[in-house]
Amino acid sequence: MLVAAGAGFWAWQRYTSFAYRPMAGIEAGASVVVEAGDSLPVVLRKLRAAGIETGESIEWRVLARQLQAAGKLQVGEYPLDPTTTPRELLIAMRDGKVTQRRFTIVEGWNMRELRAALSRAAPLRHETTQLDDVALMKLLGHPGQHPEGRFLPETYLYTTGDSDLEVLRRAHDAMDKALASAWQQRGEDTVLKTPDEMLTLASIVEKETGIASERPQIAGLFARRLRIGMRLQTDPTVIYGMGSRYNGNIRKADLLTDTPYNTYTRAGLPPTPIAMPGIDALEAVANPATGDALFFVAIGDGSGRHLFARTLAEHQANVGRYLKNYRAQQGSASTAEKQ
Repeated sequence: MLVAAGAGFWAWQRYTSFAYRPMAGIEAGASVVVEAGDSLPVVLRKLRAAGIETGESIEWRVLARQLQAAGKLQVGEYPLDPTTTPRELLIAMRDGKVTQRRFTIVEGWNMRELRAALSRAAPLRHETTQLDDVALMKLLGHPGQHPEGRFLPETYLYTTGDSDLEVLRRAHDAMDKALASAWQQRGEDTVLKTPDEMLTLASIVEKETGIASERPQIAGLFARRLRIGMRLQTDPTVIYGMGSRYNGNIRKADLLTDTPYNTYTRAGLPPTPIAMPGIDALEAVANPATGDALFFVAIGDGSGRHLFARTLAEHQANVGRYLKNYRAQQGSASTAEKQ
């Protein structure tokens, strides 16, 4: 009896040491992926392949049974920290505490930039790489809809096994909700006739300034221009219409070259958004700031801020200030380089 008791105590000690001691062989940043249909022995082989030698197979089976994890391992990627114990790992697999990764859609991205970023995201499954925009929108359930501006800039969590199509579907749904909310909050005197027009103007406001406090001012300025039939004359729309011809500079010839997106040659809004606007830009367009300014130009001091003017004469004076500040900035940069 004493021998049996001693053997039992030794076995319990060994089992407890196995269950609660960090697994040997784990390198920082390691992980294991449980795929559909993986049994505990399959997962254990993956752990062995990763260099983990902790525990005998029977110890893993007993522990899994004790934790009610046997046959209940959930699909996904699980982090393997050097401090992870077998008990912690099996509980995580039982409860589906998978590694969550992040994909961020940046405010102001256009569809081309969004799709390029998605193609680089790992370990997302790439189901849309070979699809053109028309086929993509059809697969998302919105056939005939132009994709530009339709995906809300936000950070989206995903796990191993998720696809780029799932991320895009969530981003599209999020933009639908954000746009509907902004449309509901619009001012009674808005010049915009439809939610799509709101989305288009918000995309222009998004591209015109990265300064949150300026967005309502710029939205109000464009609303006033639309109301009186004045052309928007905004460079980001010209750039969008140039497509791959844009090399970082806009020349006078570009401003005079007519495209559906050239707001110097055409009145009103362009036919589609030109980028993905954030919630702040949508809210600014829904409730633009009041005022009488019809012109604006960058200050040119590197702050990203703008000077606003009511008349063309005031605007021309502001342009002079911009050129002076810009030349001073360039001169300072040149001097710094020589030093």
